[in-house]
Amino acid sequence: MADDDQNSRALGDDPLSSDKLLEKAFYSEYRPPSRKSRGSSKAKPSHYKVISISLYNEDLERLDTMVAELKRRGHTKASKSQLIRFALDSVDLDDMPRSY
Repeated sequence: MADDDQNSRALGDDPLSSDKLLEKAFYSEYRPPSRKSRGSSKAKPSHYKVISISLYNEDLERLDTMVAELKRRGHTKASKSQLIRFALDSVDLDDMPRSY
């Protein structure tokens, strides 16, 4: 018995025998890091926004094919965003059918 007391003092408290381990691992309230502490403090760009849109698979394949063709033709920095911006600049709203 004396050896057990001496060993436990030498090793310190057994973290598995106390509730402290459970409190830290399972019962503490999780708080994700705030946006400020996650990354750098760079100012967000104000000249564009990142958005998400839905396209059909066929449309995405067509868009990828068009970007690849532009690159083949020497537009080395061609991108989906660039092609969509060009299409927006080129569209005639009067030609848009009611259901597309």
